[in-house]
Amino acid sequence: MKIAVEGCMHGELDKVYDTLRELEQADGVKIDLLLCCGDFQAVRNNNDLQCVNVPQKYRHMNSFWKYYSGQAVAPYPTIFIGGNHEASNYLWELYYGGWAAPNIYFLGFAGVVKFGNIRIGGLSGIYKQQHYHLGHYERPPYNESTIRSVYHVRHYDVLKLMHVKEPLDIFMSHDWPLGITEYGNWQKLIQEKRFFEEEVKRRTLGSEPAAKLLNKLKPPYWFSAHLHCKFPAVIQHGEDGPTTKFLALDKCLPWRGFLQVIDIPSGPGPHEIRYDEEWLAITRKFNSVFPLTRMPFIMRDEQVDTQDDLQWIRDKLNARGAKPIDFVQPASQASNPSIAAALLCYTVHCRNPQTEYFLQLLDLPYLLDSSNSYGVDRNEPSSSQTGPPLDNDDIELPDDEDDAAVDDD
Repeated sequence: MKIAVEGCMHGELDKVYDTLRELEQADGVKIDLLLCCGDFQAVRNNNDLQCVNVPQKYRHMNSFWKYYSGQAVAPYPTIFIGGNHEASNYLWELYYGGWAAPNIYFLGFAGVVKFGNIRIGGLSGIYKQQHYHLGHYERPPYNESTIRSVYHVRHYDVLKLMHVKEPLDIFMSHDWPLGITEYGNWQKLIQEKRFFEEEVKRRTLGSEPAAKLLNKLKPPYWFSAHLHCKFPAVIQHGEDGPTTKFLALDKCLPWRGFLQVIDIPSGPGPHEIRYDEEWLAITRKFNSVFPLTRMPFIMRDEQVDTQDDLQWIRDKLNARGAKPIDFVQPASQASNPSIAAALLCYTVHCRNPQTEYFLQLLDLPYLLDSSNSYGVDRNEPSSSQTGPPLDNDDIELPDDEDDAAVDDD
């Protein structure tokens, strides 16, 4: 199976798909799947655009809306995770994962799916310590604080991934695992990106939770993006342990290393996206402690037994099959960016039919629009419950103008 991996999409679906078509023609190969490592920017309309944390001059519709509306169809099955420049209101609708558009699947804030017999996991967002142990309290309309914190990685999502026991083939994160530069040519990296030098030498570049997941999951392949450069590394897990091939990729620009094709042995098919039994069991087990306020959520990494849930899931999927429900476009959303979507979905959370069906499948309550039981406005600062204010490392990478929107926080 030939899998194409792309770094930061930034809404440039047309360009990436065109590049893959050219590659197929030039090399005489067939691409079976496209993976995107974040900053996908699934922007459907102008309201979504206001929920993307980028400077005003970088707020462009780009091309996702055409695939959402049906004007265009993704030529390759596409799976993506979220980064730090996303239509966060839309991704929250699909927190558990689902079709963002026909043939384009969001892996969720954390998730695992199967494509054929290839098992793919991922973690959306970027790590910031001040929000890591808080719940998912942010809701649209976002203010200047929550439009940033909404995509910060949470302990709850990492904890679920730490409970994955069956082997993964591929894992994706937007930011790099902490310390990954020690396993590659970091000298060449800081020659090309000199502003990384201090973080590399102090071992502060990257995500600590991602590093823990790398050490726990040990997948053969791990892909990341975020820092707008190409960086390979090879991690040997113990003296006789398995090996992980790590690759960070750039964003979609000419002459940049934004795309890589790998060949993975696979079964005969069908090559289609399907639910993963173990992940559904983990989701079902942990939904009862889903943290949705600013209150700290701290739970030890001790393994929770999911065997009963796993058997329940297997029985369920044996009866209905493992394919996700088909893409459903919410009736309230405009399919043309020149037409403003209903203001309701910009000012309050909208229930996505796919998510409602998914929760019905797992016999779980819908919590994504639950009220704040602690009496604190989710989007207002609280000196007793929020982390410290953003500092200089929450702003932008001092790179060329094309990179100015890469890494505000």
